[in-house]
Amino acid sequence: MRSYRPGPLGLLLGATVAVFLLLPLIAVVPVSFTPMRFLSMPGAVWSWRHYRTLIDDPDWIDSILLSLRVAVVTTAIAVPLAASFAIGLWMLRPRYSGLLVGFVLLPMVVPPVISALALYFLLTALSQANDWVGYDTWLGVVLAHIVVVAPFAVVLLLSALSQVDRRIDLAARGMGASVATRAVRVILPNIRFAVAAAALLCFVLSWEEIGVTLFVTSVNAVTLPRLMWMGLRDNIDPAIATMSVVLIALTAFGLAVRAVLRRHD
Repeated sequence: MRSYRPGPLGLLLGATVAVFLLLPLIAVVPVSFTPMRFLSMPGAVWSWRHYRTLIDDPDWIDSILLSLRVAVVTTAIAVPLAASFAIGLWMLRPRYSGLLVGFVLLPMVVPPVISALALYFLLTALSQANDWVGYDTWLGVVLAHIVVVAPFAVVLLLSALSQVDRRIDLAARGMGASVATRAVRVILPNIRFAVAAAALLCFVLSWEEIGVTLFVTSVNAVTLPRLMWMGLRDNIDPAIATMSVVLIALTAFGLAVRAVLRRHD
């Protein structure tokens, strides 16, 4: 099959569009070196003071660690739940499977404000029964994030399962394998890359989630996106630009590593 390669004009247009889209991100870099206490372009003097703030200020460190903890726990719970639902649906094929999928995907369909309000009332009610999982607790944030990110994992896993040949499951069942054995040792290995992709997707979605987090937290569970939002809303702290540069650099590094690994495959 003959591959298509864009000509010089196509490459030029593509590069122009890419530069146009990346310019706002590039503009953040010099702003992060401003010596001022407000967002501004640096003049003759460039300063590292806001990069030091990320290290010296305990609020930034605590919010980063909290976001990591929430994202890891959310991923560790959401992915097995999504995998169990998707594999069970694929194996059993119940009569009302479409209704079940629609129910699970509701958080993706309804407006985010509706989901946030429902989770707010749920966690507020849970706060009256315990001090661990409730409003403005990190486990409450985990619960809210699971509801938000699990549907995305379900969609990804159902898509991967649609490409799996059912005859391998029938063969395993014919040889006397139990449901658990078929699910864990036959089906799951065939969608392992989709499971890994779902875990990465859940981690990223939980890491950057802000809409629902604003509704279910106040002052105790301050994640990194919420701290950045508070900085923009209250005093426009230049440290936000610094953190943005750090996140952009980490993303670019991850993409570069991925490109190198794909080249060696």
